[in-house]
Amino acid sequence: MNIGFIYLSIAIVAEVIGTSALKASEEFSKLWPSIIVIAGYSIAFYFLSLVLKTVPVGVAYAIWSGVGIVLIAIVGALLFKQVPDTPAMIGMGLIITGVIVMNFFSKTISH
Repeated sequence: MNIGFIYLSIAIVAEVIGTSALKASEEFSKLWPSIIVIAGYSIAFYFLSLVLKTVPVGVAYAIWSGVGIVLIAIVGALLFKQVPDTPAMIGMGLIITGVIVMNFFSKTISH
């Protein structure tokens, strides 16, 4: 496995943690969630920068944002009771399909 994709996984998880804490920070009015936001995004962008050494920027960003969107929707549903409606779930399914198509069929991704 390309080390870039391990770094990408770390970047995605850190971004999801940061975004979840962003909701909990209540407009940066709560200290600890605000610190988690800053740490999460710092880690996410650092690891995303490492990813770009081995994975094309368009591919890395598409996977990072696509998987992040779906994971944030899951976290939102579980932690904040913000359950997506059917059109939102269909849209996220299309995003996942796009990421799968890129990973299995695109020649721009080195496996």
